[in-house]
Amino acid sequence: MTAPSPTSDEPSGPKPQRDILSLAEPVPPPAPSRFERLASRVAPASRKVVSEGRRFAGLVAARTRLIAGTSARLARAAASRTAAALGPLREPIIRSAKRAGTGARRTLSRIRLWHALIVAGSVAALLVLIVGYSIATLPLDGGLQVDPTPSALIVEADGGETFATRGVFKGTKVTAADVPTHLAQAIVAIEDRRFYSHLGVDPLGILRAAWRNWQAGGTREGGSTVTQQLARLMFLSPDQNLRRKIQEAVIALWLESQLSKEEILLRYLNTAYFGSGAYGVDAAARRYFAKPTKELSLAEAAMLAGLVRAPSQLAPTRNLGGAKERADTVLQAMVDTGAITADQAEAARAEPVNLRVPPETPPGTNYFVDTAAADVRRLLGGASGDLTLRTTLDLELQRLAEGVIERRLDAEGRQKNVSQAALVALSPDGAIRALVGGRDYEASQFNRATQARRQAGSLFKLFVYLAAIQKGYDPQSMVVDRPTQIGDWEPQNANGRFRGPVSLRNAFAQSINTVAAQLADEVGIPAVIETAKRLGVQSELPAVPSLALGSAEVTLLEMTRAYAAVATGNLALEPYTVRSIQGSTQQALFTRPGAAPRAEGLGASRAAMLDLLQAVVRDGTGKAARLPNVLAGGKTGTTQEYRDAWFVGFTPDLIVGVWVGNDDNAPMNKVVGGDLPAQIWHDFLTRAAPLLAKDKQQAPTAQVARADPEGAAPPAPEGAVLRGAPEVMDTGTLVIRGTMVRLEGIQGERGTLARQLARFLRRREVICAPSDTPGLQRCRIGNYNLSAIILAAGGGRATPDASEELQAAEDQARSARLGVWRRGR
Repeated sequence: MTAPSPTSDEPSGPKPQRDILSLAEPVPPPAPSRFERLASRVAPASRKVVSEGRRFAGLVAARTRLIAGTSARLARAAASRTAAALGPLREPIIRSAKRAGTGARRTLSRIRLWHALIVAGSVAALLVLIVGYSIATLPLDGGLQVDPTPSALIVEADGGETFATRGVFKGTKVTAADVPTHLAQAIVAIEDRRFYSHLGVDPLGILRAAWRNWQAGGTREGGSTVTQQLARLMFLSPDQNLRRKIQEAVIALWLESQLSKEEILLRYLNTAYFGSGAYGVDAAARRYFAKPTKELSLAEAAMLAGLVRAPSQLAPTRNLGGAKERADTVLQAMVDTGAITADQAEAARAEPVNLRVPPETPPGTNYFVDTAAADVRRLLGGASGDLTLRTTLDLELQRLAEGVIERRLDAEGRQKNVSQAALVALSPDGAIRALVGGRDYEASQFNRATQARRQAGSLFKLFVYLAAIQKGYDPQSMVVDRPTQIGDWEPQNANGRFRGPVSLRNAFAQSINTVAAQLADEVGIPAVIETAKRLGVQSELPAVPSLALGSAEVTLLEMTRAYAAVATGNLALEPYTVRSIQGSTQQALFTRPGAAPRAEGLGASRAAMLDLLQAVVRDGTGKAARLPNVLAGGKTGTTQEYRDAWFVGFTPDLIVGVWVGNDDNAPMNKVVGGDLPAQIWHDFLTRAAPLLAKDKQQAPTAQVARADPEGAAPPAPEGAVLRGAPEVMDTGTLVIRGTMVRLEGIQGERGTLARQLARFLRRREVICAPSDTPGLQRCRIGNYNLSAIILAAGGGRATPDASEELQAAEDQARSARLGVWRRGR
C-alpha cells in the first residue's frame, strides 16, 4: 500500500511517515485512576478465588462431583459466550486504543475486570449449587444411632451386690420439671453461651472458635451451637465435611423456627451421649451417680455437662481425673457467664463427687451373666428399658469355683492334655449358685456348661440303673459281669476283665459297662430314655443299645439337673438364675415365687438310687471326691479315648457337676471321671463348706425354708400375741418361738439386708399382734413400729396397701439412698 500523494498545501520534499502508535509513544502515561486501582486489586483476588475454587472442587465428595462438573461446564460455556460476544469488539478497541493512546490501558483493564467478574460469578454459582445440593440431599434416616440391642442390664448377686452391667443405658426421657436449673446453665455455659440470643447458627461463636483454634495450632474448640449439635444428633452423620456442616446449619435454623429454646435444650439433653453406654442425661445420672436427673448436685451437673464434648475420653469410669478437670472448666464457665458465683463454684469443687458405678464385670462371671440375660429374654420377651436383675449367684462360691479350676489346670492341664473345664453348682431348689463355662471368657465366650454337648459316658448310667430299680431291682440284687453282645454291639469294660457275679451296688460303684448294657437291654432303651426325660434331660437321645454307656451328647447343666432331681426327690426342679427383675421406674417386672413347685415321682426307687450314688464316692470310682464328715454321692463318667471326663455329685447343700476336656475333641492323657473332675469337685466342696456354714449361721431359717418348703414354720394363730427374740427369714418375715410372722406393709428382701436385720434384732424382744390385714402382724420393739424401722433403713419396699406412716418411712429411705434404694433403682 503506497503513501498518498502530497497536496499543494504541503511543502515539497520527503517527510518521515508516522502511524497513530508512533504518535502515542512520547505521551507519558497519566496516573492510574481509582477505577484502575480497584481493577488491579480485584484481578489477583479473582485469580486466587479461581485457584481456591479448583482446590475445593478436587476435595468435594463423590456425590457432588456430577454437580460440580455440570457447574464447571456451565461456567466455561458462559465464559466462551462472553468471549465470543466480546470478540468482534476486540479489534475496534485496539484500533481505538492506538488512536487514543492512554485509553488503551484503561480498556484493557476493563477487559481484565470483566474476566475476573465472570470467573467470580461462576464460582459463586458453583457455591450456590453446592448449597442447593446439600439441602436437596438432607438425610431422612441419619442422626445418632443407639444400638438396638438390649438396654442396660444391671446384675446383682444373691446378696444384693451389683457385680456386672450389660447393654446401653438409655434411661427415661426427662421433662422440663426434671432438669435442675444448674444443669441447664452448665450446658449453656460450656457448649453455647449465646444460646438464648442466636437463631441457631452463631457467627460470632464460629469466628471465636476459628481464632482460638488458629492460636492453638489445631482444633481445640467447636463453633457449633447446641441447636446445631441437636441437628447432627437427630438427623445427620458424624462425618466432618462441608456438605454436613451446611446441612447442620440449615436444620438448626429450621429447628429454631419450630421449637422454643427450652424445647431444644431438653431434646439435646435427652439425645446426647455421655459415655460408658449412657444415652441421655437421665441414663448418665443413673449410670454414674445412681440417681435421677432431678437430684443432681451442682458438682455432678458440671461433670455431666463436661462429658458431651468428648464422652469416650472423659467418661469418669475410665478417666475420673480428666472428668474432674473438665468439670472445673465448666464451673469457671458458669462463673464467667454469671450463672453462679465464684463462691458457689469453689463450694462445688470442694464437694466430693462419689461415683456409684457398678464395678467392671469379673471376667469369669460373664458366663453366668450370659445365661441370666438369656433367662431375662425368656421371662420378659421384648421388654425394653433399663433393668435391674437380682440373680442367684453367690460371688464367693463363684470366685472359689474359678480359682479351683484355674489351679488344677495350671498344675496338671499340660501334663494331662486338658485345656478346658466347666462347673455348675445348684442349690437344692435349683438356683445356680456358681457357673464356670470355660477357662477364659475373653478368649472364648462359648459356654461349655450350658452350650457344649458332649458324650456323657458312664454318667448316663444313672438313668439305666434307676429304670432297672423301678422294674424291681434293688442294691443287693445280683448281676453278672460277663461278655455281652447285643446285636452287633459288644460292650467292653475299661480294664478288659470280667468279675462274674456282683451286686447291683458294686456294679454301679465300679461302673461296670457290661452290666449297664444288660440292664438297659432288659428294661428296654425306650424306658431308659423316658427316665432321662423325666429327670430333665432335653437333648436328643438316640434309641440305640450304646445309649446305656452314654453315647448321646448332653450338656453339663442338664446332667447336673438330673442328679439334683434324684438328690432332692423333686422331678420339677429346674435350674434358674433370676430371682427378680425391676424396671428403671422401680416397678417389679418379675418375682420368682418363694416356693418352687415339686413333683414327686421316684418313690422308694429314690432311696435305692441314693444308696448306689453314695457307694460310688465311698467305695467306687469316685473315691477322690470323698469329704470328711459329709455324706456325699455322685457318679463318674469317661468317654472313648478319654475325650470327656465328668463327675456330678451332691451334698445336703449343693449339687455340683464338673466336666473337663478339649474344645477340639482331642483325647486327654488317660483322664477319667474319678481323676481330675472328682478332684476339682472335692476341692470346691471342701472350700465351700465354711461359706455354706456361715450362711446357715446367719440365716438358718431362710436356708431351711428354701431347701424344704414343706418344713417351714407354721403361721401365727389368729388373734395370738407373740413375743420373743426372732429369727429372720427375710426382712418381711420372722419366726418367733417356732411361729412364722409376716410383717405388715413390707415386701421382704433376703441376702445382705436380711442378715443385717438379723444382727439388729439379735437378743431384742419383739412383740407382735394381728394387724388389720388378715395373715399379717404388727410388730414393735419398745414403742417403735418394726415395719417402720425396717422401711426407714431401706430394708425393704412398702406394699401398695401400706399405711401412710410406712410409706413416709419408705420415702425417707429413698431420699437418703439407703438399703434397697442405694443404687437409685
